[in-house]
Amino acid sequence: MQGAAILPHLASLATLRMEVFRAWPYLYEGDLRYEQEYLATYAASAGAAVVVAREDDTIVGASTCLPLTDESASMQGAFRAAGVDPARVCYFGESVLRPAFRGQGAGVAFFAAREAHARSLPGVTMAAFCAVIRSADDPRRPADAGTLEPFWHHRGFAPQPGLICTMAWREIGGTQEVENRLQVWLKSL
Repeated sequence: MQGAAILPHLASLATLRMEVFRAWPYLYEGDLRYEQEYLATYAASAGAAVVVAREDDTIVGASTCLPLTDESASMQGAFRAAGVDPARVCYFGESVLRPAFRGQGAGVAFFAAREAHARSLPGVTMAAFCAVIRSADDPRRPADAGTLEPFWHHRGFAPQPGLICTMAWREIGGTQEVENRLQVWLKSL
């Protein structure tokens, strides 16, 4: 979906983001109004796309991308500071999928669709996303917590040393937003 086609789905997408990001490693205590406003930036960006997975008429997964130049100034600044021109990057905002639908190929399809879209954007030569950085000994880490790093490597992405972004959000049980560090992963297209 692109542009105005995204707007009727803002509430469903926002609810899905809050549900999935509540789990490890994000531990995000979401706010529906904030989520809808955030997702509206994708509808407003001429170069953005939202890819969805459905079961019947229900959205069970979503993945977003947009030109990095349409992202926040702070996000762009982290890339500039690392010597990466934001005009050359398509930023993959998130991939969220309900647990019951994982392991069936949706993640691969999300990356393939976003990469195809990124290649269609003038001047874009790279794709990037951020992954939250959590300590291995974080007491909130579930015993069965895995990592998506092998999946990301298999898609051709690599973490960029020193290219760290920060984002603030309220964590589960918290009352104030806290700064979180996120590792940027890049891929040449």
